[in-house]
Amino acid sequence: MLVQDIMVTEVITVTPATPLAEAYQRMRETRVRHLAVVEGGRLVGVVTDRDLRMATSALHPQPFDPEAQVDAVMARDPMTAAPRDPVEEAAQWMRQRRIGCLPVVDGDALVGIVTNTDLLDAVVRLTGLHKPGGRLLVRLADEPGQLGTLMGSLADKGVNVHAVLSYQAEDDVEASRLRVVLRVGTLRGHLLAESLREEGFDVRWPLKKDRL
Repeated sequence: MLVQDIMVTEVITVTPATPLAEAYQRMRETRVRHLAVVEGGRLVGVVTDRDLRMATSALHPQPFDPEAQVDAVMARDPMTAAPRDPVEEAAQWMRQRRIGCLPVVDGDALVGIVTNTDLLDAVVRLTGLHKPGGRLLVRLADEPGQLGTLMGSLADKGVNVHAVLSYQAEDDVEASRLRVVLRVGTLRGHLLAESLREEGFDVRWPLKKDRL
């Protein structure tokens, strides 16, 4: 999945000279939390609802100036993404920088914006949660062919797999193990889990009935 698959293309924009009160009103009317700041057709900054709240707060060290404009509070030269950047890279950048949005530019043109909400929607799609079915968590040896063997077993059972995600636990004990989360097209998860256990797979979810 790429950034262009999840970005919002109708970007709400202001200019550096837009009064803060007008920018806040635009946020309320459009129900967004981030505004791209554009000047001469080029992205020059981002302003957030938090920026506006801080600027107008009674706790701010400087008294609020009713004539203040967006350029007084905006983040300049914001980090951006390109339409064909992978979604997971965009998520990593946002987490590292602790920012809530990434404007998307193609050359010099602003073509979209990605927010935390868009990334959460992408997770729902990537994990197959939008489709009816069940969830399996299987622990595999982190070796070639292990995932293929599991997928082959599910195919032999006629089980359709909607999504596959894998990760390694952070502790050293589990370093050689891969945890695989599968979204499968069946609601009979317990029966499927027991069948896989009988074949020797280490199924961690659903739990065994005697552990419920």
